[in-house]
Amino acid sequence: MELSSETVTQVRHWSDTLFSFRTSRPDSLRFQSGEFLMVGLMVEDAESGKPKPLMRAYSVASPSWDEELEFYSIKVPDGELTSRLQHIKEGDRILVRPKPVGTLLLDALLPGRRLWLFATGTGIAPFASILRDPDTYEKFEQIIVTHTCRENTELEYGRQIIRHMQCDETMIELIGRANLDKLVYYPNTTRETSEKMGRITTLLKSGEVFDDFGIDGLFAHTDRAMACGSIAFNKEIKDILIDHGLEEGSRSEPKQFVIERAFVD
Repeated sequence: MELSSETVTQVRHWSDTLFSFRTSRPDSLRFQSGEFLMVGLMVEDAESGKPKPLMRAYSVASPSWDEELEFYSIKVPDGELTSRLQHIKEGDRILVRPKPVGTLLLDALLPGRRLWLFATGTGIAPFASILRDPDTYEKFEQIIVTHTCRENTELEYGRQIIRHMQCDETMIELIGRANLDKLVYYPNTTRETSEKMGRITTLLKSGEVFDDFGIDGLFAHTDRAMACGSIAFNKEIKDILIDHGLEEGSRSEPKQFVIERAFVD
């Protein structure tokens, strides 16, 4: 599929290591909230000296109804793409392959009562899309989004998304105040002191999360889950969910949980 050249419409640096950017959206692009796209820049080939596309997978942080695309990225000083991408500004051009892919789909989950969204770092991006999709709230009685980062500043992107959803009149009208009341935000840090300290996997294993919500645990007949983070995190969350009797699903065979397999061995 041919690459589409899109215009950068906004860039925001959240910290020394994190930034987000918005771009125009290809007219032909249709995607489901939670999917990812290949995004990149034209760079000079080291051998031939000719320009070539340098592409990487990025979860779409904007919901499927948005007229623009939003992405959330880490800054890696020696990263082949991010070392360049972090310097983009409004008006620059970004390459997008308009072919969405991904496993974090509501269609891959069986109907349930409670939806858990487990994220670490920039893994909050696909959930920023799913949380702003009205369909999410029609399927579940409660949505719990957990976001684990090292420091408080790294939580700010997710905090702003939640705050905007709960205060912006357009979002309230789109999703509904009653539906937004279903949403619970559960941020936690692993290095810097905050209201909730510790890795979410540790808090799950100890049962502290369940105590905080006044529930007995995770159950296959009520709970559904999505996870997006590092390879190690996704593996650990998967093991925890399986230990609680949940099974991994797919669009062809919906079950109780899914993980972002694009970043998992």
